[in-house]
Amino acid sequence: MRPSFHFTAERGWINDPHGITARDGEYHVFFQYVPERTTWAPNCHWGHATGADLFSLTELPVAIAPGEGDDGIWTGSLVADNGRARIFYTATTQPDIGIGRVRVATPDDEGWIAWSKGAVVAEAPAELDIIAYRDPFVVKEPDGWRMFLGAGLADGTATALSYVSTDLERWAYEGIALQRSTNESDPVWMGALWECPQIIEVDGRHVMVSSVWDDDVLHYAGYAIGRYAGGVFTAESWGRLTYGSSYYAPSFFRDAQGRPCLSFWMRGIADVEAGWASAHSVPHVLTLDGDRLVATPHPDLDAYRGRVVDDARLPGLAGDLRWSPADRDELRISSGDELAATLRVADGELVVKVGGDEWSMPASGDIRVLLDGPVLEVSVPTGVLGAAIAPAGDRLTATSVEGGLEAYELAR
Repeated sequence: MRPSFHFTAERGWINDPHGITARDGEYHVFFQYVPERTTWAPNCHWGHATGADLFSLTELPVAIAPGEGDDGIWTGSLVADNGRARIFYTATTQPDIGIGRVRVATPDDEGWIAWSKGAVVAEAPAELDIIAYRDPFVVKEPDGWRMFLGAGLADGTATALSYVSTDLERWAYEGIALQRSTNESDPVWMGALWECPQIIEVDGRHVMVSSVWDDDVLHYAGYAIGRYAGGVFTAESWGRLTYGSSYYAPSFFRDAQGRPCLSFWMRGIADVEAGWASAHSVPHVLTLDGDRLVATPHPDLDAYRGRVVDDARLPGLAGDLRWSPADRDELRISSGDELAATLRVADGELVVKVGGDEWSMPASGDIRVLLDGPVLEVSVPTGVLGAAIAPAGDRLTATSVEGGLEAYELAR
């Protein structure tokens, strides 16, 4: 069962989205891709898809493949300067695939279909005791270009490293932009390595958002809000953005209107018999509420929202629910004769249960629930949660015990 509004590859395995770019009336989305299997492998490619919006993407040929000195083409970013695009990606080689190098690629055509590899432009600094190094993120600054990379140090410190360039070709390491020990957990634990660390601007303030990794376990996305200048980020507060077992690898981009956005890799969404595994989340628009980062499903989804559904009985498997729970309320999502998921609110906490799995997160105010076949996404002002569900039938029904519920069908 494929989702209708979440990107999946026709076949093979996908993970991190990256290089998401609005250009000439369409979006380009690149992603980690292993075309020949439904489980991860280190020989990742950069897949590529385009569409008029991020809910109707068409898969294109592989943009960058292993070879020419690369065993794997791992996560990175795309920038365009004076009309010329460059991809900066993590080039990995066996046997130490955890410590990559940063290599550049440039397009061979106006459609960004074929890409040619160029030089290695950054490597792990020898003065640091690094055990992991990857995921370049490049941004324009007033006096040039800045690159941030995720690195884990042998003593358990997670870091974002800072590089600077004036021409996107020659890069100089400047130092550690931000770091935090794995021993720190107040108010949130941030792991021993930051994968996909990105320092961005939201509502006039600076935010560092990253994946939280430790000992080959992929946890969640966390963030820091603070002050940034000259390649150095000073954290003033820390927070957790994602919950559940699915979301990982946030990818920052600005949409066609310039709004700051994130898209996530969603784990656990798969149809192995059909030959595909993993999906991407709906894109989320970012805002700040004090020292809290808020992610809201992108408004482009509203174009696919149909009529309000009586009694929250969806005509299919895709819907957009707005739930205003009472205290100690419960929302039940069923398909056929089986319960697909339960959401329960009590004492400022939301508990989501799917089968034998259960996750909790802080919650306040209205709750938005997106259903799309095997995908469940939950959005509240205090965070977002993603999970895989298994509808037993060809329709979904939502029932609130006490609170108000408004349900819209999603359809093309």
